[in-house]
Amino acid sequence: MGSIKAKILLVDDDADILESLKNRLIWMGHEVVTAPDGRVALDVINKESPDLMLLDLEMPDMTGLDVLDRLAARPDQKKKANALLNDPVVIVMTAFATVDRAVEAMRLGAFDFLTKPFKMDHLTVVIDKALATLSLTRRVETLTGEINKGYEIVVGKSAAMRSVVDAARHAARSPVTVLLLGETGTGKEVLARAIHRWSDRASKPFMVINCAAMPEHLLENELFGHERGAFTGAITKEIGKIEAADDGTVFLDEIGDMPLPLQARVLRLLQDQEFQRVGGHHNVRTNVRFIAATNKDLRAGVKSQTFRADLYFRLDVMPLTLPPLRERAEDIPELTDYFLERHTVAAGKRGMRLSQEAMVCLSGYDWPGNVRELENVLARAVILCQDDVIEPAHLRLSSVGFPCEPDIQEDVTGSAYYDALDRYSRKLIGQALSRAGWNQTKAAKSLGIQRTYLTKLLRQKGIPGHPPQD
Repeated sequence: MGSIKAKILLVDDDADILESLKNRLIWMGHEVVTAPDGRVALDVINKESPDLMLLDLEMPDMTGLDVLDRLAARPDQKKKANALLNDPVVIVMTAFATVDRAVEAMRLGAFDFLTKPFKMDHLTVVIDKALATLSLTRRVETLTGEINKGYEIVVGKSAAMRSVVDAARHAARSPVTVLLLGETGTGKEVLARAIHRWSDRASKPFMVINCAAMPEHLLENELFGHERGAFTGAITKEIGKIEAADDGTVFLDEIGDMPLPLQARVLRLLQDQEFQRVGGHHNVRTNVRFIAATNKDLRAGVKSQTFRADLYFRLDVMPLTLPPLRERAEDIPELTDYFLERHTVAAGKRGMRLSQEAMVCLSGYDWPGNVRELENVLARAVILCQDDVIEPAHLRLSSVGFPCEPDIQEDVTGSAYYDALDRYSRKLIGQALSRAGWNQTKAAKSLGIQRTYLTKLLRQKGIPGHPPQD
């Protein structure tokens, strides 16, 4: 594999050294810019945005350490937890190598240190190492960003969801344990990841442990790791996710399904921030923030003795309940736009949209699978739709009990598609009006359509805008 090509800034007050290094780097295939002193270097960095800088420490007026100090003080750099993501990555050069100056340069953000005179082959190795590390770091950052985008929280307009998110933002500022409650698919992991991103641990690991996904002994090993020889096949020591998440966040998903023996170990971990690996005899200290989630009633579990009362009270410091989607129907249009954009981009079908009839169907559906089901329905519709407009038939909601279906048993096999759709939409509009107490503004909001469009539908379909008279 060839070397990574980059734009490199050379900074040295010795013109001969500049020329020599420039020729070498051009021969290596890099784009090279030069600066004779620190002030010019800072100006070049702002204008050229080099990937890497070779910086002499011993220069008059402004030393290399002064340049590093100025770079470290830039507001954009302070936001970056990983120094390798700073621009540019710095390799310092000096003829007066001392441990103190090397340590100071590294403290200010230098990636590596070269002592003059150095061989060109050594320079090549150091540059290739820096660029390879930078490339890998940027790839990890990009993938992390894509993962986070996949778990981006969409608040919506509902007061219920905004209240939960506001409370979560406040909780994120402290190390308090958070317990996320709610039905399956309401977005508990999405909110857990958001709490991590909003906290001062955002640059540290976020570890997900599904407490219902594996048998007790495997879950114990997943949590705590094991010592060499702890069991047959344990030929090396392995750390668990809690140890790997040190200084970060551990998300205990489906904690209501955790076996009772493990609940005792997790209780001690929450209390003391220490544990022992499987087969170990020494305590391991850790510093993690815990977020737990469940769709089960933990109080009922305590009563039935399937969940420890002391663990419940330890978890129940900051409980947050995510509302089901059927209770925040006004958020459906915004969620729909978000998921539709994501899946049309992924499928290479930009520009797709939902028809008004399809939007009405989405807004009136009961959503037993909540937000997760909504995303799955839209992802499937994007695949099934062969043009730019997604219609109710593409949603396939009838296969899971589509609420627009009439209660009366009638034979619609001979009916035209639009006749059936008209009957369904009439019933949906009637249900929305009834739920809203015949307030047309509220009914339109629950259906995810404009008030004026609802008025138009009432007129077109001959639907009364007032309750039926006895």
